[in-house]
Amino acid sequence: MPLTRLVPPLPLALRREVEPLRNTLAPLLLLLALPALLLGLFPRRLATGLDRLQAEAALLQSFTARPGDPPPPLWLERLGPQRAQALWSRQRRLWWQFWGPHGDAGSYLVMPAATAQPPPRDALVVDDLWVMAPSPLARQLLEQQLTLQRRPSRGLEQRCTATLLQRTAVHWNGLALAQMLGPVSPLSALLQQGCLQLSSDAGSLVVSGEADASAGTLTGAPAWLAPPVSLQLPASQLLLLQGTRLDLLLRGLGASGLLRTTLAERYGLGPEQLRRLKAAPFVLELHQQPAGPFRAGLVLLTDLPPDRIFWDRWLADLSRSLERQGLERRQPLPRLTTWNRPDGTVVGGWRWLATRRLLWFLGPVPTRQPHQVSQGDLDWHLQLRPRAMAEVGLLPESLPLVVQRAQSLQLQGRLERGGAGGDSQSSLSGRLQLR
Repeated sequence: MPLTRLVPPLPLALRREVEPLRNTLAPLLLLLALPALLLGLFPRRLATGLDRLQAEAALLQSFTARPGDPPPPLWLERLGPQRAQALWSRQRRLWWQFWGPHGDAGSYLVMPAATAQPPPRDALVVDDLWVMAPSPLARQLLEQQLTLQRRPSRGLEQRCTATLLQRTAVHWNGLALAQMLGPVSPLSALLQQGCLQLSSDAGSLVVSGEADASAGTLTGAPAWLAPPVSLQLPASQLLLLQGTRLDLLLRGLGASGLLRTTLAERYGLGPEQLRRLKAAPFVLELHQQPAGPFRAGLVLLTDLPPDRIFWDRWLADLSRSLERQGLERRQPLPRLTTWNRPDGTVVGGWRWLATRRLLWFLGPVPTRQPHQVSQGDLDWHLQLRPRAMAEVGLLPESLPLVVQRAQSLQLQGRLERGGAGGDSQSSLSGRLQLR
């Protein structure tokens, strides 16, 4: 007997009341089921130990596991040869290395909890990760920091954590830049926080990602920027930096009160001069000097904003300041001004190439004029020869060894929002030629 036969039919009046409810029930069930279905298809990434570690790290990098290779040196240092080999042979996922705010304290080894059960005796358990510290003191300090209440990651930080959990990448903040770049770190204010994905391509390390000049809280990700094609600088040229606005370099100098005072008192670069210079397109070159008192000569070509009288007045003030510092002004050619030591050595100067085009130089008088090349939609493009710069002592020694030993480095950026003033977000891409 069919089941429906066991259920008596509803009275007509009751059927009339139930019918609208039946018509409403289907849409209601759909509304209730749809969010659950979407969560099943696109689950929200759960917070992991990496979120917490990233908040404490100046530099954090992910690595692909290759169990067939010998254990990396960091594994041997933190775990010892026997235990490192045993755990490394079971490693099938990404692992991480990070440096805290004190770079000289050493780096931390981070591995997924699935690599070892139970965790190594001296490991710090951070949610789903085991952390091996460089020393007992470093372990204690990190453990204390992790107990502090932190704001949830957002913007660039959140996007980068997701990337670090999926592929080889690196995340840094302004503290890491200061440690790696040393005295030239103010020139990198545009890149205070960033995240780059890393991949290899025929002897090159290719990078792409984003950087932020603020706290990395802008919510939208910038558009992807294609890596540059492989280019080589001339043998005598160590560095080339080209940009659409000189503010890309000046903003970091203006952030320090001491630097602002020095620029104003020694070189006459007050607020008005800096404001006008911000919008000047520029080309910066560094050339190796085979002989003479300088290892390299620096050349800066700028297209100044209008008002030649303003710039002539500033150069007159600058000249008086340089004379007070004991330098002698000479004019060997029309429109060319050099500044010499008492023994006659040229230490720098400037040359007007056109009504608004001014060439600056530190070191000997340049033998050629830099050429500004169209960059398309790029805001800046950097090329340098790290190995050659390291050989003459012009590369910060705290840069990673892979950078110091590279044949060439190209890095380029495009501002996505905020312009060159205020908070700004950049698309980044680059190529590190290893041989």
